[in-house]
Amino acid sequence: MAKAVALLSGGLDSMLAIRLLVGQGVAVEALHFVSVFDCGATDAENCASSQRAAAQLGVPLRFEEISAELLEIVKNPKHGRGSNMNPCIDCHAMMVRRAARVMRSVGADFLCTGEVLGERPMSQRRDALGIVERDAGVEGLLLRPLCAQLLEPTIPEQKGWVDRAKLQRISGRCRKPQFELAKALNIGPFPTPAGGCLLTDPGFSARMRDLLKYQPDCTPDDVRLLKVGRHFRLSPAVRVVVGRNEGENHVLEALARADDLLIEAAQHSGPLALLRGSASEAELVQAASVTLRYGKAAKLPSAPVRAWKSGAPREEARLIEAQPASEEILDRLRIAALEGKRRRDAGE
Repeated sequence: MAKAVALLSGGLDSMLAIRLLVGQGVAVEALHFVSVFDCGATDAENCASSQRAAAQLGVPLRFEEISAELLEIVKNPKHGRGSNMNPCIDCHAMMVRRAARVMRSVGADFLCTGEVLGERPMSQRRDALGIVERDAGVEGLLLRPLCAQLLEPTIPEQKGWVDRAKLQRISGRCRKPQFELAKALNIGPFPTPAGGCLLTDPGFSARMRDLLKYQPDCTPDDVRLLKVGRHFRLSPAVRVVVGRNEGENHVLEALARADDLLIEAAQHSGPLALLRGSASEAELVQAASVTLRYGKAAKLPSAPVRAWKSGAPREEARLIEAQPASEEILDRLRIAALEGKRRRDAGE
């Protein structure tokens, strides 16, 4: 019996690819990559869909964390980026290369992905599929069951480990063929199709560009903060993140470092804000002003705000009187707006 390692995102395409192999008697071990760029707020949330998918398919599942390696690719992608910060070709090549290590370690014969020719404009062009195989060093060993009949036969097909005639010839961005195949293969429920990588999101990408500009040595923990709240740049060294709801307030408090400041209105309900960087007194007042704008004190002439070091008790907070920021000031400081202006000025 042939054995394959299959990349499983938890989405429909990867589920279909695995079911097609299992249906031909191939032993499949699923592999899910976890990174800080996944859309979920936590690693557990990001793993949940793949766990449900593997259980439905009846295949074993393993996880690998790739945040640090992927961040280095984001900083300097060999094959460029898509319309946002997504280095899709380099990312796919890295994941396939990592999957090849697993393939060798578990004694598998080949690799499998749920890619569809032409479904994604950057990474699933015919030439991009070839680049991924070459860069990952797995030429001929990467089977894409959903579009295999549109590609050159792979080693698994040539050796008879799988029957090429029972694979698919799906292409393009229309999802109807996948839905019909899912019905035929009795797969369901499955997640609604959606982008799972934050690097394709314009808002997150603006924050990512800002982080790389002012902190090129950033770590996955720095990136994790970008997933939460409203972000404002006060100076090259200082930014403030304001929670959008109670859940984000708790996340910000959990993500705060020992040298971060936490800020909230002292006498009115409102958000928690995290101030990161060596802030001047004027920048501290400015951060307090931004924080007030999103709470019950937003329309008051001024209000007291407390600020304290992360990890210290609130009782040790200092009080600051500040005026709620105007919309004009918020627009001037908001990182997405700053990035948009920079790109317009550069003619991008």
